[in-house]
Amino acid sequence: MKHWSTTPVSNIKNTAKKTTLITVAVLLALTTTLQVAKIVRADDFDQRIAEVQRQIDDYQAQAGKLAAQADSLQKELNSLTAQKNVIQGQINLKQAEHDKLVAQIADNEKKIAENQDALGKTIADLYVSSDISPLEMLASSKSISDYVDKEAYQNSIRDSLTDTIASIKKLKKQLEAQKKDVDRVLTEQKFARDELAAKESQQASLVAQTRGQEATYQRLVGERESQKLTLQKQQQAAIEAALRRAGGPINILPGDPNKGGYPWESGCWVDANAYSHGGADGMGGDPLGYGCRQCVSYTAWKVGQRTGNFPRYWGNANQWPASARATGYQTGSTPRVNSVGVISAGAYGHVVWVEAVNGDGTVDVSQYNYYNAGGPGWGNYSKMRVSAATYDTYIYF
Repeated sequence: MKHWSTTPVSNIKNTAKKTTLITVAVLLALTTTLQVAKIVRADDFDQRIAEVQRQIDDYQAQAGKLAAQADSLQKELNSLTAQKNVIQGQINLKQAEHDKLVAQIADNEKKIAENQDALGKTIADLYVSSDISPLEMLASSKSISDYVDKEAYQNSIRDSLTDTIASIKKLKKQLEAQKKDVDRVLTEQKFARDELAAKESQQASLVAQTRGQEATYQRLVGERESQKLTLQKQQQAAIEAALRRAGGPINILPGDPNKGGYPWESGCWVDANAYSHGGADGMGGDPLGYGCRQCVSYTAWKVGQRTGNFPRYWGNANQWPASARATGYQTGSTPRVNSVGVISAGAYGHVVWVEAVNGDGTVDVSQYNYYNAGGPGWGNYSKMRVSAATYDTYIYF
């Protein structure tokens, strides 16, 4: 780029024209480089992402074939393998999306820096002429219209350059915000990897416990179901104890016919032992890594419905505060509308969605899987008004 010395008054109009041409060239260069970067780099990553998505679809199809309750050792082992494949596919997909975004950010930041430097020099050269007073400009002009023409050129170029830099900064801010979102997703991918490791451990333990024998497996199934029911009853007792400690009565509120918009109730049922069956993956799961019609599945849906970001693989309810903080969300002890209330006590804990905060120290909440609320047994939708002190932690979204 050519560097100019201080511009004489008589050459302002000519200088302005040159500056306009340079500005147009810079803008064209910026537009071209950003578009090329998007086309060349995005295609590579998009192809990779599409391939990973096809793999996930295949895994889901395989999982769908195992939709019936696993009633044999081999079916449960196959089911665990299918679940592991789905989780790994989701990890790969998010990693590919992250890599694509990071590459775009790096490339665009380089182009932004280059063009900001060029625009900065153009602005510096342009503002040399700003030292000239209006009287001097008028004196050097042939007529009033010539003076107005010169000043209009100068103002137009200055505005164009300012707008261009503002657009660049806006683009950079958008990309940085996207990167922050993907960093959050990658944190959740850590949770997914932990879940994957748990599935692998579960599979290995199942083989070790049964020694590959079907009869031993059938006895194990009965023991596990009995243990699950015991834990679930203890969990319900812990929830009710928290309500009593808060000192407020439970008031059942009219239910929402749409059940909070929860989309995974159809085709899902929760048995007498509190196990989820059916669901989006055919194995009792929703698409987010939870059991369908469980409290965590519902609140994860409500968070995503509000923010567009669905918490994935955050674990049991009593793990949610730590998971939330790890992904950048704040927690506290004061209820807010559209927050998640957490009871940490018990084997699993319990989470609810805060619909309203009332002036008498109570909150209106909606939830799934409060025993015998909203219907008989487990896995039903319900709304209640309880003391705000019932929940030891609130997560803010």
